[in-house]
Amino acid sequence: MFAKTFNGGVHPKGHKELSENSQTVRLEAKGELTYLMNQHIGAPAKPLVKAGDRVLLGQTIAEAGGFVSASVAASVSGVVKAVVLKMTQSGDEAIAITVENDCEYEAVEGFGTPRDYAAMSKEEIRAAIRDAGIAGMGGAGFPTAVKVTVKDDSKIDYIICNGAECEPYITCDYRLMLEKPQDAVTGMNILLKLFENAVGVFGIEDNKPAGIAAVAEACTGSEKISVVPLKKKYPQGGERMIIKAITGRKINSKMLPADAGCVVVNYSTLIAVADAVTKNIPLVRRVVTVTGDAIKNPSNFDVPIGINAAELIEAAGGYTEEPEKLIFGGPMMGAAVYTADLPITKESSCILALKRDETAGLEPTECIRCGKCLYACPEHLMPIKLKNTADAGDYAAFEAAHGLECIGCGCCTYVCPARRRLSQTITMAKRYVLAEKKKGAAK
Repeated sequence: MFAKTFNGGVHPKGHKELSENSQTVRLEAKGELTYLMNQHIGAPAKPLVKAGDRVLLGQTIAEAGGFVSASVAASVSGVVKAVVLKMTQSGDEAIAITVENDCEYEAVEGFGTPRDYAAMSKEEIRAAIRDAGIAGMGGAGFPTAVKVTVKDDSKIDYIICNGAECEPYITCDYRLMLEKPQDAVTGMNILLKLFENAVGVFGIEDNKPAGIAAVAEACTGSEKISVVPLKKKYPQGGERMIIKAITGRKINSKMLPADAGCVVVNYSTLIAVADAVTKNIPLVRRVVTVTGDAIKNPSNFDVPIGINAAELIEAAGGYTEEPEKLIFGGPMMGAAVYTADLPITKESSCILALKRDETAGLEPTECIRCGKCLYACPEHLMPIKLKNTADAGDYAAFEAAHGLECIGCGCCTYVCPARRRLSQTITMAKRYVLAEKKKGAAK
């Protein structure tokens, strides 16, 4: 089958070979775990526990703070040490619950109890997803219960599983394709029960032939589920890009995928849905890739949410040498950090340690008008124009030039021979404009 794709994008080197053949290893936390209240898009979760309380595995320790929010469950049993402000991967501070692992893993009542989703109503399935605190595990962190709650179920005709995993280095979803394909198909069947007119499509990049084969085999016998190969290209896994590639439909910043008849979920998220609905297991664990040329044994680990990232690096053999750059996520859209003393969240797909920071000391020069950023932009914007309007503080011109359509993929910065910080400037300008609009709406 011809691999589908979108116009624009770039082809960075994948570096998947470092960890793609590393079978997922289950890892437990040695000591304290930290549960951030903002590990999803929307309102932060609200703590339900206080220092001194004993919590159980699977217990809801923080409730959703609004409609667009997600609850948080304990991934171990133990005692709450504190509810305090903690640093996040972005460098900001957020309220967090710290729990000392007692290593007993005593679970809350009903944890792991099998359920037959075929006998559950739509309302019961959505409640199970909501109570599990599931949020997008591909990096976006959008609460899944909100995503699968639309105005009219009958208007959804595509459930798309985003298995592109187009960011360089990251292989956690790929390993799950090989190791848990049937779980993902179960998750897809659960969502199809919510949307009676929909078909299910697994979109997987064609650099993962073994993953495509494993998922296709798991789909055998299903008339409503198929696998569609996607061309290896970044950002193929972007929500707008994968919708365009699979359905030919376009959405913009003023639309939701549901407006185009689509619901898009990440591969790991689909497995979390299956666990929540069929086993009554909330989102308490996820698979994380630990990789990069500064990691001794690049690996994929199944870890409890809240574990310290430094423990994962230690389990991967530690550093071959002190890395010049440490990133949470991939090199294109991940967050560079100065310490590994940070908790793993629902959104954490990768810890990337690089011996050399290839961008260090490279100062930008004047634009040479080559036009490469225009051709690379998957949204067909004019990145250099957007940067110029942002630098000038002309946010009206920035918005008029469709700056709010930028998805922050970084393709423009990647291809710029003048090393202009295009994506970074545009993203900051977009945040400013959206913040001002929010202030205006609140008056």
